Amino acid sequence: MRKDNHECCHREVRSARRFGLATFGRENRGQFFHYEEAINDKNFSNPTHVLKSGDKLGVHAFRQVVPSATTSEERLEFCRKQKGNVFVGAQGASLVFKQKRNQLPRGLWYGSLDQRERLWRDTRGCYGVPNLIVLRSGDFDFDLGCFEHPLDDGYAFLLFRDLAG
Repeated sequence: MRKDNHECCHREVRSARRFGLATFGRENRGQFFHYEEAINDKNFSNPTHVLKSGDKLGVHAFRQVVPSATTSEERLEFCRKQKGNVFVGAQGASLVFKQKRNQLPRGLWYGSLDQRERLWRDTRGCYGVPNLIVLRSGDFDFDLGCFEHPLDDGYAFLLFRDLAG
């Protein structure tokens, strides 16, 4: 995998306050074509890294360049090898929407990864990966992808780095 060549590749995002998905939903739901109601504080209450007021993070969008599918576990392993990586799950996707959505290329799903055991599990047994989706029309969806399903080059992923440490 390599960094996507788009301008969105490396940006700084900053958490202004304790970040809650309920507040995000209330303030932003109307800006989405589709908003998955399961992306909420109850279902995503235990991210590996909880965003706090003043957190300074770098964010990279990575896009797959190999022609075959990859797994979420392979993408997690890639992230683990990156210096300063932090997994923020749904909080990260919502933060990117608030601060950098207009810099994301259209037509991709941007997954905000976390460790499988930190993700919400639906009734089918699928662990949900929060995805910020930029439709070709320029509209946005906030949805869940299944951790267990293979991913192709239409699925980018967000890598967050702690810039403070």
